[in-house]
Amino acid sequence: MTEQNTTGAVTVAPGDEPVAAAAAPETSAAPESAAPESAAPEVTATPEVTADPEAPGAAESAAPEVPAAPKDRRKLFAALRWTAAVLVFGAVGTGVAYQVTQAERTDIPGLSTKADGRWVYPALVKPTLPAGAALPFAKDNEDGIHYAGLTQLLLPPPTGSTPDSTLKLEKDEVVTPDSFLTEYDASEHAEMKAQFANDGLRQIVGRGWTTPDGTLTRVYLLRYHSSGFADSFEECGDGMHLNATNVAPDQSWAEARNRRQSWPGLGAEVMLYAEPAPFGDVQAKVGCVRSGDVVAVILQSRKGGVAAVPFHQTVILQHQLLD
Repeated sequence: MTEQNTTGAVTVAPGDEPVAAAAAPETSAAPESAAPESAAPEVTATPEVTADPEAPGAAESAAPEVPAAPKDRRKLFAALRWTAAVLVFGAVGTGVAYQVTQAERTDIPGLSTKADGRWVYPALVKPTLPAGAALPFAKDNEDGIHYAGLTQLLLPPPTGSTPDSTLKLEKDEVVTPDSFLTEYDASEHAEMKAQFANDGLRQIVGRGWTTPDGTLTRVYLLRYHSSGFADSFEECGDGMHLNATNVAPDQSWAEARNRRQSWPGLGAEVMLYAEPAPFGDVQAKVGCVRSGDVVAVILQSRKGGVAAVPFHQTVILQHQLLD
């Protein structure tokens, strides 16, 4: 997950809190006594009418006719309740609208963003470690030893891709040193093979695929006896010689780090390289990931040029599996 590795309560926005409706005036029924005859009964728009039982002659006077208002009172209470409900739902609706406009569209179910060229990979699953084994870079495993099966740490192919039939694999996707060396210029084979024998190389596994856009991807994992031996592998970096292909630090990645906030940052153990223009019909790009006792070499090539986004994505996801 750059510079790698991998994805419904409704919030009311500030200032849009529901406004409580004013309490309805409480109406009391008039007692069976009346005001003095000289006082004319007063009927107002509100149904609240009270009589003073201590007024002189109230007991002897006939009670004036006061309009009964139970039905009107019920209508008023119903109107007030509906008004309060409208205010509450209006405030909630405003909060939802605020969240829709402010949140990332990819965070809201049912909405999507314009495709930026990323491939669809299966969900990454960390392998189950042997009983008692420590995670890479844990406090009791600071050297970053990967105890999981090496094949389980390989990035799975994206959806819609087809396996690379030209990649020579042994059982369980094991790659022999001789097969791996075919990626490099022939002049480097003898020296590299001697280094593998002397620098503690234990195993190489690989996986390859081709996507519908014509991009060929190959991922190799090289496991060493320790991180110190893994650091001695220099053929994934500035000094690499890939079949007479000249590569340089990938400038598109440097630009992407400033432009794409969605890509997680990658540490110094990740390096990206690209064949600069003019590169002929096919361009090559290389991703190098150093993670403890394992080195990942990600190779991509495509006629007309390798797209930056899926290349960065592939390196990031492989880094996440090893981290």
